[in-house]
Formats: sequence, C-alpha cells, structure tokens
Amino acid sequence: MGRTADYTNERCSVAATLEVVGDPWTLLILRDAFAGVKRFEQWQERLGVARNVLAARLKSLVGHGVMETRRYSERPPRHEYWLTEKGLALSPVLLTMAEWGDRHVYGRDNSPVLFRHKTCGCAFHPVLACEACGEVVDRRDLERAPRQAQSLTVGEALEAANMAAE
Repeated sequence: MGRTADYTNERCSVAATLEVVGDPWTLLILRDAFAGVKRFEQWQERLGVARNVLAARLKSLVGHGVMETRRYSERPPRHEYWLTEKGLALSPVLLTMAEWGDRHVYGRDNSPVLFRHKTCGCAFHPVLACEACGEVVDRRDLERAPRQAQSLTVGEALEAANMAAE
C-alpha cells in the first residue's frame, strides 16, 4: 500500500493534504489514533503493517505536526503517539470518508461501525454547512474562485508550515 505520487509541485489544497496523509497506511493509523491507539505495538498488531513502514508513517506524521510523541517508559525508553491540534482537525475528514464507505461500499445498513451522537443518541451522518450562515451545502451550492494572491506549491507550503512550527 505504498504511495508513489509526488504532489510537491501542485498548487492545490487537496494535493497538499494528500502529501501529508494520502498514504493508505497513514489514514488507517489516523483512524486507529482516533479510536484511542497510541502505541507502536498496538498499531502493528491491529494493522499487520511491516514495522519499517509503520515507523516511517509515524515519523512522517510527527514531522508534519499531525502527531507528537510522549514518553511513557524510561527503561526501556518507549513513546506513545498523540494527535496534535493539527491531527485532531482531521476528524471531519475521516468521519466523511467513513460515511462515504458506509453509503457507497457497505450500504448504511451493513456498515461496520455506527457513529452515534452522544447528546441525542441518534446515528451520526456528517454534513457540510456554511460557517457563516449555518446552511447545509452540497457541491452545487459552491463555486470555485481563484485566490488573488500567488499561491505556493505544495512543497513550498509544507516547507513554510514546517518552518512556522519550529
């Protein structure tokens, strides 16, 4: 499940996101992180991914500021991986991907996991809403407009984000 595409010369937010989390193993690591997994061995056992691949994906997530390490054992030195604010902001992305899979792969009645809204107890199905007015929108309600300022390539944007994080 390796990624071979290089998006660094693109000028696109979707490509920029793929550069950080576009690898299938990375998305499964994030899925499990949202489910409470924090330790390397837990991911290795749950996913069956090769240790070197898992280590590389976790290192990339830490490098991009999506996760951070926290030591939980001195002897031997061991770390847990925690989602950062940047990582937690990926929750709507994964929920929307799960909803797509429920609808278009499994069918809602056969989905492997049901998300339930704790407040009202009903099944949760994500929708997109306008931040300004709160109206639910779909793609037909939107129009694309280029930004007036010069946009950075994905590579330039990631480099700027990494420098800002330091």
